[in-house]
Amino acid sequence: MFKNHPKGLLLAALSNMGERFGYYIMNAVLVLFLCSKFGLSDETSGVIYSFFYAGIYVLSLVGGIIADRTQNYKGTIMTGLVVMALGYVILSVPVMATSNNVSWLLPLTCLALFFIAFGNGLFKGNLQAIVGQMYDNFEAEAAKKGEEALRIAKGQRDSGFQIFYVFINIGGLVAPFVAPMLRSWWLQVNNLSYDASLPALCHQYINNGAALSADALNNLGELVTKVGGQTGGDLTAFCSHYLNIFNTGIHYSFIASVVAMLISLVIFISSRNIFPTPGKKEAVKAEEYTEEEKREMATEIKQRMFALFAVLGIAVFFWFSFHQNGMSLSLFARDFVVTDTIAPEIWQAVNPFFVIALTPVIMWIFGSLTRAGRAISTPRKIAYGMGIAGLAYLFLAIYSMMQGYPSAEEFKMMGDTAKATMKAGPWVLIVVYFFLTVAELFISPLGLSFVSKVAPKHLQGLCQGLWLGATAVGNLLLWIGPLMYNKWPIWMCWSVFLVVCLISMGVMFGMVKWLERVTK
Repeated sequence: MFKNHPKGLLLAALSNMGERFGYYIMNAVLVLFLCSKFGLSDETSGVIYSFFYAGIYVLSLVGGIIADRTQNYKGTIMTGLVVMALGYVILSVPVMATSNNVSWLLPLTCLALFFIAFGNGLFKGNLQAIVGQMYDNFEAEAAKKGEEALRIAKGQRDSGFQIFYVFINIGGLVAPFVAPMLRSWWLQVNNLSYDASLPALCHQYINNGAALSADALNNLGELVTKVGGQTGGDLTAFCSHYLNIFNTGIHYSFIASVVAMLISLVIFISSRNIFPTPGKKEAVKAEEYTEEEKREMATEIKQRMFALFAVLGIAVFFWFSFHQNGMSLSLFARDFVVTDTIAPEIWQAVNPFFVIALTPVIMWIFGSLTRAGRAISTPRKIAYGMGIAGLAYLFLAIYSMMQGYPSAEEFKMMGDTAKATMKAGPWVLIVVYFFLTVAELFISPLGLSFVSKVAPKHLQGLCQGLWLGATAVGNLLLWIGPLMYNKWPIWMCWSVFLVVCLISMGVMFGMVKWLERVTK
């Protein structure tokens, strides 16, 4: 797999695995954790989630600027890993949320999320810039051997970023199992068991038990008995106890994220001499250019930056749709899917599993087409990816309409028996994640490859940050998903994402020929 690729590609991917581990821990648990820890609504948790994930990517612009100006990419990356670890350390401390401490505990949690986002911004784009520089150097060496060697080397960049992407997702495959495993273990230690719907009812009872309806009280009593409690005792005390145990198990999963960050730091430090420094050689050569050459370079840079921003505009809408996997799709797994044996968070492992399983297949397809003289350009692949993402939401919209699903708020008010007869089997989420992952493989690693192709050599960190900044803008819109999910029949919610994907695909196809000319 690594034949005809730069030395250091695997080590760069392994250095990124810790970040992916922490990312998928947060992707799996953050919205559900904020709801169970602080009793926040889906919408409020969704807003915090949106700003956190936007922060991860928009701060990559800051990280890129810092690395480009200081030319200290490696030091910036190592600092990022340390700052991320600090954020996870704060989150790993199990302090029970009460009415007396929530005024400082929730802000402290948000501060920890900021540390994780800022550390990620220092780390993520700059490591991707280093991978891009590997291929710049790789192609420069191939050019010395002739045009045919250069042509082969240029054809390796897309597959190289796909290899990088599949290996970093190994951390993402493991992470979603950690939080449910530790939570279930800690519940069992305390002679309790897991139930996804109980934390919300516990918070309602603690905050205003007198306002609960008779059906809600009966439901709470049944769930208390189901998880190992006694309905004859003090329900307020039991609810507080259950929430404390439930959330402490999740806090322990953040310790695993700290360990993952430290492992990545050790791998990067031990390998840093192998990695190149983006932009360094070009900065030295800049003084040798004539005025005419500088004008020609300026024109070319403008064309490349226009192309970059055009693709970034499409990326915004892809990530708005795709990152619902940690937002409205996680809520869908909690509410509408049978989770007696599989916790909602574990479904986040399906995406990295498909990344690992499907990447070799897609690489083989693309390679076969290239060898047959029918290579698909990177911009065209991105357009296809938007259409494939649309298929995921088309399937989910049709399924939800056929099942007659109401809004999530209406569904949660129904009796347990009625809800049980309507809940979907796990296969529904597997189908959705299959299409979303194929779309991701057409867009995310190839988007990184596209950026590395068009980015001016002295702005690689910034341009990778811009790609991540587009992701940030998409993430800022994520809160819209839970809003639609809770208020509308959910087939309408999925239809909105379908329309967004189809429009984006059409716009991308309209720009393909221009983008292909710019990236030649």
